[in-house]
Amino acid sequence: MPFIPLKIPAGVYRNGTEYQASGRWYDSNLVRWYENTLRPIGGWRKRSSSQMTGSCRGLLTWRDNSNERHIAAGTHSKLYVMNEAGTLKDITPTTFTSGRADAVLKIGYGQSSYGSYAYGVARPDLGTYLPATTWSLDTWGEYLVACSTEDGKLLEWQLDFGTPTKAAAITNAPTSCTAVMTTAERFVFALGAGGNPRKVAWCDQENNTVWTPSTTNQAGDFELVTVGSIKCGKRLRGLNLLFTDVDVHASTYIGAPYVYSFEKVGAGCGVISTQAVAAIDTAAIWLSSSGFWMYDGYVKPLPSDVSDYILNNINYNQSSKIYCVHNSKFGEVTWFYPSAAATENDSYVTYNYREGHWAIGTLARTAGTDRGVFTNPLMVSTDGYIYEHEVGFDYGGSTVYAESGPIEVGSGDNVMSVRQVIPDEQSLGEVVLSFKTRMYPMSDETTYGPYTVNQPTDVRFSGRQVKMRVTGNTLQDWRVGVMRLDAVAAGQR
Repeated sequence: MPFIPLKIPAGVYRNGTEYQASGRWYDSNLVRWYENTLRPIGGWRKRSSSQMTGSCRGLLTWRDNSNERHIAAGTHSKLYVMNEAGTLKDITPTTFTSGRADAVLKIGYGQSSYGSYAYGVARPDLGTYLPATTWSLDTWGEYLVACSTEDGKLLEWQLDFGTPTKAAAITNAPTSCTAVMTTAERFVFALGAGGNPRKVAWCDQENNTVWTPSTTNQAGDFELVTVGSIKCGKRLRGLNLLFTDVDVHASTYIGAPYVYSFEKVGAGCGVISTQAVAAIDTAAIWLSSSGFWMYDGYVKPLPSDVSDYILNNINYNQSSKIYCVHNSKFGEVTWFYPSAAATENDSYVTYNYREGHWAIGTLARTAGTDRGVFTNPLMVSTDGYIYEHEVGFDYGGSTVYAESGPIEVGSGDNVMSVRQVIPDEQSLGEVVLSFKTRMYPMSDETTYGPYTVNQPTDVRFSGRQVKMRVTGNTLQDWRVGVMRLDAVAAGQR
């Protein structure tokens, strides 16, 4: 019998049953498919020398007018900046209101009307959580602007790193806001302004201390027609997208007297958290409780090969922690999320929008930002350190692997007897192979291996269904192409 090539399409398929993933990859960790080959993602190393206090839920990098590079990071209790050398400075205002590291169930004092329940008796679980505190971070020219969902003030930091000067509330700006963003026309948007979850307010053009509208300025405000609450905003080429928890609105600059127009562009697709959106030039991709969505002129569902698995593996009580990171080098968008068994981000799902496939895995990151200002992406660990990613191939002891779904001979009615594997690697020995066999989709599995790869590799196993697992064996940039099996049909029993 001729060799059987394992031409497995790129990306993980995890919808429905395992048997439905026949001939596809079913599981993965810390790998990507890029330019038709399976390879490891880059490793990471510490960028910051000091640990931040609190849980980081916001990260931004930018250059000032002197070409100096800066990093801003917001935790539930602090606002930090870091310079190129990795020195961390606390710029939290003295009047800052700290928030929550975790989402908290609303059953405490003051969370219902007076006299609703007996004194001293805990209120029932009504399913409503106060979200974990997150930050929106942007730049106003070379200055940092920031807003914590708990503090609600629009803050500005004017680059004094030496002392450093603390961030300060922007004069006359609304308070009790949900988020802040700047527009391409040099306006600052206050989202959820004044505690109104549907209100957008903006300052005068080029003057972020003028917020009261008049005939001599372009300051203004608008209340979105929505039953939802504004979560965040993203700047795209030519417009701004405003996300609520139930729908999406587009805002476009039209000049005086109305300044901005607003239009609902999508319903039933609200963002799952304040940081679950990636903006990519003229497009945006985000995660909703109803699945993955994208905007590229129109809002539409993003078909996903892993949505069934992901949407059933999220701890929705802590979904406010979900954080999206764009990796422009590889055309990837990654969401870090708390799995069903966790209370902190411990897992991820990645979509490659250039090649149209998905990957999954486990990695504990609470915030991140794309490369550009810095050579590589930056991400924050759950213990409060900033890491540089896509550098080297050290994964802190985590296993790097990809595992296929079941592979069958013919229609699956014959037992497959495999004698050899013909590997297809960049260099022999960079990965090891394991195989799992079954007679039926729900029967017990038998594992064979791991096998150190040779040319060819002798193996001995049989079954109606065979799954292959490729595990990284070296801290190198390995490649895997099309493996082949030397197998024969061994009958129907």
